[in-house]
Amino acid sequence: MFILELIAVTSLLFAIVTIAWTTVRVGISPMPSSGKARKEMLLATENSGNGPIIDLGSGWGTLVITLARKYPEREIIGYELSFVPWLVSRLLKYALNLKNLSLYRQDFLKANIAGAAVLLCYLYPGGMAALQEKLQQEANDETRIISNTFALPDLTPSQVIHLGDLYKTPIYIYQQRLSS
Repeated sequence: MFILELIAVTSLLFAIVTIAWTTVRVGISPMPSSGKARKEMLLATENSGNGPIIDLGSGWGTLVITLARKYPEREIIGYELSFVPWLVSRLLKYALNLKNLSLYRQDFLKANIAGAAVLLCYLYPGGMAALQEKLQQEANDETRIISNTFALPDLTPSQVIHLGDLYKTPIYIYQQRLSS
């Protein structure tokens, strides 16, 4: 019994340390979108063509798993740096046999997002500024960007949806010319 307890405690400490380390390194913890935000973000992906849907910071997989199930014919991609949330989402992917879902433990700022039909994110102001720079170089004119809570600093969204929650959380939708 002692061995099992030791393994459980060690695993928990490993998870806490790796999440804390990534949070310090990246500047934000892997925080899942609320149920209301996920629902609105999913609705905003409708009528977005047939190209890939990419989640920039897919965390625990709650959104990408739902997307992969909703759009079995589309390529769904998630990028996550934090090891434990990435591992959990990978396990869910295989348990649910989601062949259209690819999950990468990689910084999305170093990934090629040029062919994306939809980009989803729940970042932070610094992450949104870095994303905007990347978008100006890589996104095509048809790319739809859907952001939970935080806006791109210098672009005007085509739509802002305010959730019916305590904070009136905004969901920003961009569908416009992004490159200069």
